[in-house]
Amino acid sequence: MKNSVFKYGIIGGLIVSLFMCATLPFMDKNTDFANSELLGYATMLVSYTSLFFGVKSYRNNKLNGVISFKKAFMVGLYIALVISSMYVLTWLILSNYFLPNFAIDYFNSSIEALNNSGLSQAEIDAQIQTMNVWMEYYKNPLFKAALTYLEILPLGILVTLFSAAILKKEE
Repeated sequence: MKNSVFKYGIIGGLIVSLFMCATLPFMDKNTDFANSELLGYATMLVSYTSLFFGVKSYRNNKLNGVISFKKAFMVGLYIALVISSMYVLTWLILSNYFLPNFAIDYFNSSIEALNNSGLSQAEIDAQIQTMNVWMEYYKNPLFKAALTYLEILPLGILVTLFSAAILKKEE
């Protein structure tokens, strides 16, 4: 199982990581973060196709075409963890060395969106206060890594569930 997990996990991790690196030159304080997030999640979904093919390959090549939902889920989950870990590592490197002002730019963009949202000033102030707390947390590398896992891993779990349901074949 290790070979399939690492092979397909690394393929998916490279897809999402290389795309993140390729879009780096276009990231600045004027970035439309909503479109960037949409593009990012689309890329994550594309990278997770390797998870589906990894589970399928493991089923067909190692288990003679038979796999339980549980086994398919576990293989997919391990692949998702490899993909997610590569994504997190790439983001930590990029955000620390190439986009050191990303959090501040994102924060300022969020404040601008709040100011244009039609919310009352009290609601805006309350949300900004919460955002300030999160900005402090984000300075901690462990918190930043955990938050980054929360961006990608839930999608990986959904793709894993879908893949396991589609690919399960009992005798």
